[in-house]
Amino acid sequence: MVRIAIRCSFSPRVQRIRAYPTESRHDVRQWKWTRVKHSYTVEELLSLYEEKGDGKYGEAISQTEHALQCAALAKKDGAPEAMIAAALLHDVGHLLADLQNEHRFDIEMDDDSHESLGARVLSPIFGPEVARPVALHVMAKRWRCTVDPDYYATLSATSRASLQAQGGLLSPDVAKRFEEHPGFQSALALRSWDEDAKVEGLDSGNLRDYEQLLTRLSSAR
Repeated sequence: MVRIAIRCSFSPRVQRIRAYPTESRHDVRQWKWTRVKHSYTVEELLSLYEEKGDGKYGEAISQTEHALQCAALAKKDGAPEAMIAAALLHDVGHLLADLQNEHRFDIEMDDDSHESLGARVLSPIFGPEVARPVALHVMAKRWRCTVDPDYYATLSATSRASLQAQGGLLSPDVAKRFEEHPGFQSALALRSWDEDAKVEGLDSGNLRDYEQLLTRLSSAR
């Protein structure tokens, strides 16, 4: 078996945050990642959610519902537009990797490195203000579980199950380096919205409600 973990140089450049193979989890990247394009438009991202966003990735609500709830929480907290976009699209890597129905994929053993994949696709469209918190939101989960053991109990069952596949707790040195990273606070904010955005039956609007915001951010590049 081959582990996929997240290696982070803690450079502000999203491109330095990437997946790399180690030796205890399945290497799932080779299954479908070759199908992922490296250049997307806002319309293609929204269409991707409309096509595949009904998948639940182990949660009680769909990926689209989760995205909309997360964006709504960011908006409610008065977050800047770039963070609202990051909240909306933070899990787009799950849809891009498209491993939910892959019979070999085990959420407790395998990691689709969705944060790295999502950041790599979002960076050319929206820049680091959107891509960096997406790249670091899993690291933020690992950090919170490391520094606050009680936080683990608040996670959804799927989030707890995927923690080890995502690399588990951080060493003291890595935790300290993450705290010094310029994207630390935005990653924690996104992580907080992420975990709270899993409410069944909550109406948080429509993906197309954010089309103008995304287009505006993209056009500013």
